[in-house]
Amino acid sequence: MSETKLKQIPHFATDEEAERFVDEADLSEYDLSGFKPMQISRRGDDSLYSIRMPSQLLYRVDDRAREKNVSIDEYIMDLVRKDLGVA
Repeated sequence: MSETKLKQIPHFATDEEAERFVDEADLSEYDLSGFKPMQISRRGDDSLYSIRMPSQLLYRVDDRAREKNVSIDEYIMDLVRKDLGVA
């Protein structure tokens, strides 16, 4: 019985490259043994989640939050609430 060797996940220069890879690749051909489930830190009723975004986008978010006289966190949470239809 021959054992099929799994491919290694390549390194990506950008998030867009990684997203394209996941969209197009057959992940069953790759060694995913080193991956671990993501952990979300929970503190009381609030949870902490970190997100990467291009700096130019973050600058625009910051500018818009300042226009509305709120913090970036408040502005982003408001956008998410509106999108999800949550009060």
